Amino acid sequence: MIILLDAMGGDKAPEANIKGAVKAITQIKAEVVLIGKEDVIKQKIKELYGKEDISQISPRLKIHHAPETIEMEDIPTQAIKHKKNSSMVVGFNLLKEGKGDVFISAGNSGALLTGATLLVGRIKGVDRPALAGILPSYKSRLVLMDCGANTNCKPINLLQFAQMASIYLQTTLGIESPKVGLLNIGTEETKGNDLTKESYKLLRQKSEQLGVNFIGNVEGRDAFSGNVDIVVTDGFTGNIFLKAVEGLGKFVKRTLSESLKKNALSKIAALPSLPAINRFAKTVDYKEYGGALFLGVKKPVVKAHGSSDEKLFEFTIKQAEQFVQNKAVEKLTEQFEKQKEIIKDETEV
Repeated sequence: MIILLDAMGGDKAPEANIKGAVKAITQIKAEVVLIGKEDVIKQKIKELYGKEDISQISPRLKIHHAPETIEMEDIPTQAIKHKKNSSMVVGFNLLKEGKGDVFISAGNSGALLTGATLLVGRIKGVDRPALAGILPSYKSRLVLMDCGANTNCKPINLLQFAQMASIYLQTTLGIESPKVGLLNIGTEETKGNDLTKESYKLLRQKSEQLGVNFIGNVEGRDAFSGNVDIVVTDGFTGNIFLKAVEGLGKFVKRTLSESLKKNALSKIAALPSLPAINRFAKTVDYKEYGGALFLGVKKPVVKAHGSSDEKLFEFTIKQAEQFVQNKAVEKLTEQFEKQKEIIKDETEV
């Protein structure tokens, strides 16, 4: 297996990308190819590890030269079309040509989504691919779908998000009938805007035929209760929800840490509780859950957080290997082929 990693994408590139790959390579069986400016990557390898060649760290670490970089301020469609030698476009082409099994990038989100759709292509029957973010939940994990790919959606999109996320959880985590909730301001079916009300009706109508276990509307405060496995929403609302959750997690960890270190007495009193506190901190740390899987395209693509550090890249690389091993894309493709007639009329609206 070959994991393609955009070494130039992200706020802390290429150092965090390289460090994450080096840490992950000892825990996975796959080969990792760092795509980007070869001279920059080699210089960073020398600075960090004192090695002239990346293969001296591991024979499963390689570099693929790409002289251009898509910047965060670049317009997505123009960047994909005109920066053909960028690390992102080169990565997509290697994936499309079968020279890699999964592509990871923490770069420009819009360009990544545009490139995945235009260069790799959608699974037949999928109206819009979407990002499946993984978040902590009570004694479980939660999939947030969509968490940033599609800011404007139709009801059919939310139905397909529920369908794709359900197949993903069934095939990767072995959850037989994952519970799907529609993110809303209330649990009643009459609540929400036009999109949520129409999506609710469509989910009720089609879920059983599609094998989706739709449990109704879910309020944000109940998303982490452990009573729902998948929260479906549009990418605009989902991204706000995701970043609010990440911010809250950071706030809780910071204030808890400061409280425990406030004085000598609190430090001493905290000692017996440190194992439990550390477990709690790990549970709420979004870095433990890797990147967001871009479901609905023909090849595996993973969007890493723009501010990813080495730890998050490490987990994302491990997650990507599992994504390929579980054949999630193949199973999505198979299921959509079987079920395309059920939602054919809706996608043509």
